[in-house]
Amino acid sequence: MTDYKATINLPQTDFPMQANLARREPEMLARWQQEDLYAAVQAATAGREPFWFVDGPPYANGDIHIGHAVNKVLKDIVVKAARLDGHRATFTPGWDCHGLPIELQVEKKHGKVGEKLDAPAFRAQCRRYATEQIDRQREDFKRLGVLADWDTPYLTMQPAFEAEQLRSLARIVENGHVVRGFKPVHWCLDCGSSLAEAEVEYQDKDSHSIYVKFAAVTDEALRRVFGEHADGPLHFLIWTTTPWTLPANRAIAVGPELTYALVRAAGEYLVVAADLVDPLADVLDLALEAVTTVAGSALEHLKARHPFADREVPVVLGDHVTLDAGTGLVHTAPAHGQEDYAVGQRYGLPVDNPVAANGVFIDGTPVVAGQHVRKADALVIDALNAGGQLLRHASIRHSYPHCWRHKTPLIFRATPQWFVSMDANGLRDAAVEAIGRTRWIPGWGESRIRDMVAGRPDWCISRQRYWGVPLALFVDRATQDMHPQTAQLLRQVADRVEQEGLEAWFGSAPADWGVDAGRYEKCPDTLDVWFDSGVVHQCAFRSVVPDALADGQAPQADIYLEGSDQHRGWFQSSLLTSVAMQGRAPYKVVLTHGFTVDEQGRKMSKSLGNVVAPQQVTKTLGADVLRLWVAASDYSGEIAISEKLLARMADAYRRIRNTARYLLGNLHGFDPARQMVPPEQLLAVDAWAIAEAARLQDELREAYGRREFHVVYHKLHNYCVVDLGGRYLDLLKDRLYTMRRDSVGRRSAQTALFHIAEALVRWIAPVLSFTADEIWRALPGDRGTPVFAQRWHVFPLVASGSLDWGVLCEVREAVKKVLEDLRAAGKIGSGLNAQVVLHADGELAALLNRVGDELRFWFITSEVQVRPISPDADVAVRFTLENGAALGVEARPSPHGRCERCWHQRPEVGQNAVHPTLCDRCIDNISDERDGERRVYF
Repeated sequence: MTDYKATINLPQTDFPMQANLARREPEMLARWQQEDLYAAVQAATAGREPFWFVDGPPYANGDIHIGHAVNKVLKDIVVKAARLDGHRATFTPGWDCHGLPIELQVEKKHGKVGEKLDAPAFRAQCRRYATEQIDRQREDFKRLGVLADWDTPYLTMQPAFEAEQLRSLARIVENGHVVRGFKPVHWCLDCGSSLAEAEVEYQDKDSHSIYVKFAAVTDEALRRVFGEHADGPLHFLIWTTTPWTLPANRAIAVGPELTYALVRAAGEYLVVAADLVDPLADVLDLALEAVTTVAGSALEHLKARHPFADREVPVVLGDHVTLDAGTGLVHTAPAHGQEDYAVGQRYGLPVDNPVAANGVFIDGTPVVAGQHVRKADALVIDALNAGGQLLRHASIRHSYPHCWRHKTPLIFRATPQWFVSMDANGLRDAAVEAIGRTRWIPGWGESRIRDMVAGRPDWCISRQRYWGVPLALFVDRATQDMHPQTAQLLRQVADRVEQEGLEAWFGSAPADWGVDAGRYEKCPDTLDVWFDSGVVHQCAFRSVVPDALADGQAPQADIYLEGSDQHRGWFQSSLLTSVAMQGRAPYKVVLTHGFTVDEQGRKMSKSLGNVVAPQQVTKTLGADVLRLWVAASDYSGEIAISEKLLARMADAYRRIRNTARYLLGNLHGFDPARQMVPPEQLLAVDAWAIAEAARLQDELREAYGRREFHVVYHKLHNYCVVDLGGRYLDLLKDRLYTMRRDSVGRRSAQTALFHIAEALVRWIAPVLSFTADEIWRALPGDRGTPVFAQRWHVFPLVASGSLDWGVLCEVREAVKKVLEDLRAAGKIGSGLNAQVVLHADGELAALLNRVGDELRFWFITSEVQVRPISPDADVAVRFTLENGAALGVEARPSPHGRCERCWHQRPEVGQNAVHPTLCDRCIDNISDERDGERRVYF
């Protein structure tokens, strides 16, 4: 008996059905490292137009979390997609290494500076700790399949980076943007240091809410404003939620355009905003009777007695005064608030800061001398109560600035600090203009950062810490001005730091730099860590890619990519330093992604038990499933993750992988150099499939270019499941399995599959990197150049003939529906058990008749007939196509015998004496006859 199954071309491949990503990916990573894959990709793309990518540095402390994974994978997708577009794209990862969090970790083990370690030894321990953290994080990032120059990252603690940071500061100083000021800054009592705006977060806090009377000084000016009422007990009523700032009060601010009322209350007079009289009556539980009203501007220069300090304070005008809350009169302490400071500067008010760096009030401060700020509120309230100046005391819950590290409330405290001025030399206006020249993804990012920059105060860049890049300035002991040769001295210090490290500065004296120690002193501060990361655009390229610089300045990055919190952080610090140095933004495009939440939209929290650790995902499902989840998520908002969502992604991954396995299995033994069918000889359906893949590639290329990776995912998934798996690959099985190995029909199909596979492996490479590398190595042909160095696949120009494939696809879906109903009724097992009759007229009938008997391969049925349609025809199911054509579909079980080889049920089965179990087509396929022109379309 003849074994006809031996003549079937069953697919073969070494590409496994089961991914086993958790086991196989580490093996691939080891091979990547052994082959130095990143260097191979860079060598293969040398000479291409560069794509400059700047990696925002994560902080070198603690294991990476799911947010880190989202960020790094998105960056990796962007860089790999840039190579598809024909660029030479570098990915130099980096780490932020200085600052307080690392100091705190070292203090836990070794104590504060001076206890067990001196400052140099303390800095050495900080450096050691940061190095350990970097090594841990680096392995986790590599495990995600992120292809980067992991062996030579940039570190903000590298001497070359620190030196270039000082040179960057020199340029900013030269351009007139660095100033010294005694200004109120956010001060963390736990850090013992000033904070930048980006280090401040707002949380709800319960505070004291007090209404305080400032007795008016009775003089001629007061009588001119209030007339006969000026002789009675008259008070200016202020409201504050920070009683501890009252010792530093130097004025009362009113709105010049607001109207103020003199109200009678329990035998005395109060001055309050006229529009707030009724609300205040409720809050104070007092009957308030307005006696007269005056303009706010009329109150200017009136005087009041401080409630417990021995001084008089003036009434001043301030545009910051509003009617949102309080009394319309604002207690003003220039040492403890930005707006207070600004109005104080206009009126020449003293900037008295009674709070020492440790949060304790200095000697001589009334009421609270020697007390800590956190204990001062109660003492101030008791003093006001005793003096009869406290009209109302309650508690209020409101948003309040907190330290982003310690999560504790901050204070505003005036200290001598160094600032990058926003307005001294036009930095604010230039930065806003640069924002407008940048592309923001999503678009709302532009207005967000513009508003932040337009309203931000000067940037305080000095810190009172040990572990950081020194603010290497020499300051005049008498005037506190910078040395006139500061920029030159900074470059001199930078050169020494690059060779000897930070101790070249910290261990030196002014004389070591040729500076007169009698006149100038060294600044003891370090630079804000946001300045460290803010100059990455210059320092990373200077220290890692020096040949990429023109005139000593780094090129503008093609893209920055970070979380949405970086509009007030890294995006902004990078913008300000770049504009201050070069007059332009450091980036052309800025992409922002949201934060990760669970399926209910809740933040990740150990207490809620909803934390998803990337390390656990890679151990169970594999990094490619995690990467697919990142790509599938719309990062413009919050990004939901859960075990259930990851399970769905694992299923989607399997569908894509199985598609690739089908392609590879049917390309086994195919030699594209010898067996590729020329475009003009391709069967029509194969030409159409190639054209469809080329069209999809154009769409994917645009989606990658727009950084719409969720669109890439949906199109890819739909293509694998519907267009390929649900249509083209399904109908190819007959031709691939049953036609002769070297027949034109089979080679035509393999040619199409080869082009699709060549394209598909490139499409998925930025996202499913491990799987793409695996596919690439299994594909026939030369695979010496890594997949991550490839450009988009170049499809052959094909013509899919005169067939209207859109209409044919519609008809196919209609037939599938009828067959499914027949299958559900138990009348057939598969479409090959059925024969179909189509009823159509006009152009639709002409199209169907042109294809003729070959329609059975398109529908995967055993027989198809085309008949005219008429209103009277007894057609079981009727359809109306999108073009308005009428279609009738009948299907019934085939009465014919089944071919043993191809399973088609054909009338000729049993008619051939030599091959009684085969159909005519299979007899031809196992004989020496050629398939000729029989299979024109399918």
